[in-house]
Amino acid sequence: MSQDMLIVDGLQYSNWSREIFQQMREGGVDAVHATLVYHETTRDTLSRLGEWNRRFEAHSDLIMPVREPADIHRARRQGRVGVFLGAQNCSPIEDDIDMVEVMRDLGLLIMQLTYNNQSLLACGCYESEDSGITRFGRQVIREMNRVGMVIDMSHSAERSTLEAIELSERPVIISHANPAAWQPAKRNKSDKVLHAIAESDGLLGFSAYPFHLKNGPDCTLAEYCEMIARTADKIGVEHLGIGTDLCQNQPTSVLEWMRNGRWSKDMDYGEGSAANAGWPDPLSWLRDSRDFPNLVAGLREAGFAEHEVAGIMGQNWVALLERTTAPQCAVASVA
Repeated sequence: MSQDMLIVDGLQYSNWSREIFQQMREGGVDAVHATLVYHETTRDTLSRLGEWNRRFEAHSDLIMPVREPADIHRARRQGRVGVFLGAQNCSPIEDDIDMVEVMRDLGLLIMQLTYNNQSLLACGCYESEDSGITRFGRQVIREMNRVGMVIDMSHSAERSTLEAIELSERPVIISHANPAAWQPAKRNKSDKVLHAIAESDGLLGFSAYPFHLKNGPDCTLAEYCEMIARTADKIGVEHLGIGTDLCQNQPTSVLEWMRNGRWSKDMDYGEGSAANAGWPDPLSWLRDSRDFPNLVAGLREAGFAEHEVAGIMGQNWVALLERTTAPQCAVASVA
């Protein structure tokens, strides 16, 4: 693999450890979007941020926080993995719009408006009726634009996603999903949504979570890269990245928290089922972050030019963060 290839994984929620950070360095990963929370409250989120501060302190030779895109290049120069934090739900702000700026100031770069269910902001992809963006959601989108927090619609329903893109003045992303035309999973996205993401100058991060893949854990690297190639034909390679959705070494209790939170007494199996309730088997070509060179080779084999591979593997993510995370300048008041 070329030493000049910058690699960004646009979504992981692993059971973080020194071993996993070392695997990232071995696989050439320069930065990762790490999920901070799913259903946690504001107070819980502060504790999760504290846990990351401890990790940055304990493993400072391997990882560092990313507060702005330039930090990714800084981490690369120093031989460390840059970590930028995101929320897979809007629960960290609860019902308080002031928490958007507070969380951004504390290092939360990305926030999903929903996680599968209806939220205070929008509708999730598992609901039978898509209510679209709420009154509160419109305000939060405006505030996220202002403070430089990226809007992520990975777990949102169709109408809500399209409305968020229309309402946002800045690019919107889907950090980890695939085209529904390729694999009709609940979480995968229609061509209409993919075109809207591209028109907003946003980004789609391709998921490697087996429930989102054709043939599940048996999906081949060639099939995966062919999917990426066909999507590039539709919306342009500059709008594509990788968001593996790797959840390494996580116990089943974490999967149940992701699916059920505190809202359900009945077991929710997500994209799984009662007969297939646990974590899916890993892909043979992406067991952990050390296998990122396989993705580079697969994209080359699929016919992508070297600069296109470099874009998909990381440069497009950095460019997206550069055009979305700088706070908008306030208009100075006239005395």
